[in-house]
Amino acid sequence: TTEGKAANLAQSAASKLSQMGERTKQLGNVIQDPGRQKRIILVIVCIVLLLDNMLYMVIVPIIPDYLEGLQKAADSAHDAAAHSNSTNITIAAKGNFDLQIGVLFASKAILQLLVNPLSGTFIDRVGYDIPLFIGLNVMFLSTLIFAFADNYATLFLARSMQGLGSAFADTSGIALIADRYTEETERSKALGIALAFISFGSLVAPPFGGVLYQFAGRRVPFLILACICLADGIMCLAVLKPFSSRERENMPVGTPIYKLMIDPYIAVVAGALTVCNIPLAFLEPTIANWMEETMNASQWEIGMTWFPSFFPHVLGVYLTVKLAAKYPHLQWFYGAIGMVFIGASSCTVPACKNFGQLMIPLCGICFGIAFVDTALLPTLGFLVDVRHVSVYGSVYAIADISYCVAYALGPVVAGQIVHDLGFVQLNLGMGLANVLYAPALLLLKNVAKMKPSYSERNMLLEDGPVGLYDTIKMEQREKKRKGMCTTINENGIETFVQRSCSDEESSGGEYA
Repeated sequence: TTEGKAANLAQSAASKLSQMGERTKQLGNVIQDPGRQKRIILVIVCIVLLLDNMLYMVIVPIIPDYLEGLQKAADSAHDAAAHSNSTNITIAAKGNFDLQIGVLFASKAILQLLVNPLSGTFIDRVGYDIPLFIGLNVMFLSTLIFAFADNYATLFLARSMQGLGSAFADTSGIALIADRYTEETERSKALGIALAFISFGSLVAPPFGGVLYQFAGRRVPFLILACICLADGIMCLAVLKPFSSRERENMPVGTPIYKLMIDPYIAVVAGALTVCNIPLAFLEPTIANWMEETMNASQWEIGMTWFPSFFPHVLGVYLTVKLAAKYPHLQWFYGAIGMVFIGASSCTVPACKNFGQLMIPLCGICFGIAFVDTALLPTLGFLVDVRHVSVYGSVYAIADISYCVAYALGPVVAGQIVHDLGFVQLNLGMGLANVLYAPALLLLKNVAKMKPSYSERNMLLEDGPVGLYDTIKMEQREKKRKGMCTTINENGIETFVQRSCSDEESSGGEYA
């Protein structure tokens, strides 16, 4: 009968809804499992870093050609009036065009550099999840603006917005990895994986952008990246639940960024991260012209110059992670070796006579950068653990500032140095800077032997305890110092009692 069929359909629908509810519950349990959640968080952060670096480099083959089209369209409107002075106007337009591209490329790193001190402090105050979600949203909007921009001002806005999004997403993402992966070996491994995604994004983006731009149009690569960004934002919302306050209630307050900046160990690491990235940041805007002038290189050769470097970079990350697991006290040495590699490779770039030879020193530079980054990024987390409060937003904001200094200067300064001094002198200077800086990492030699000490904690908390974590720790230590020892009552709650402590109680335990 009709009623029987309707009842069966209703029963079937209810059964399917019940099954879906059960599967959703199971998925929720899987997501909330701490071990699995760590791996999902690593995936979310790796996608963030991949997207950021793809968006940073995808414009390399697209924007110059697109801007040139806009320039020609603007020039054609003034051809009749400017016919008599065409030569002078062409030279001026060329100079203006190069400056426009340089400023556009640098604007992301410059804004990121300016925002990072604020974003680092913000991350330390509110936790890692909200800034990560904010950063993803800003990156999504900037990618959409790139797709539909039809003039220089809009492109500049999109590029600057990407810098704002990166200042939140990159810093909070790397800090979140350091926070969730507390054991040194697994932290090195997780940060190494994240660095591999940074490298992959930077190196695969130009061919990705160039091919899609030529065959599918300017908007397609940006729309694909926007869709990936949207999917990552949804995953972040589902897994991290950024607007839940459960984790921020008991979160300790991190050391202010200005105090971290004057820590000599952190300053040495930040300097190394800046110096080691200068060859890459300065070569990217200058090597194409040099290859055209000295090698008569074709466009596909220029486009593929950096791509093979991805493989030695991943190899460098893998070797450093393996070495750090076996000999963790030699992190400083791996960084120094990486800087020597970068220096030697940078010095040999001008000696290359063809495209095949040039690949070797560029691979050497990326191999060395992998050593420096993979050794020193976990070191920053460890330094915060043993010398400050284990909150990582500000310290990884300092790391991001170090990168941004190199990449903000590169598009603006490198071309001028080549013009005034020459391409050979630029490379020799960068190589020498890396080799001379390497011995400074000797200062980090004893970092692995450091342990958290109460004297250091008290000294750092000279303005009084900040946050629940420090308040509880200091109260417990003070009461123990006065001869009060802990006991567990019948309700399982730890309380202090006034009695003489046994040797085991007074010398052992977490707070002794």
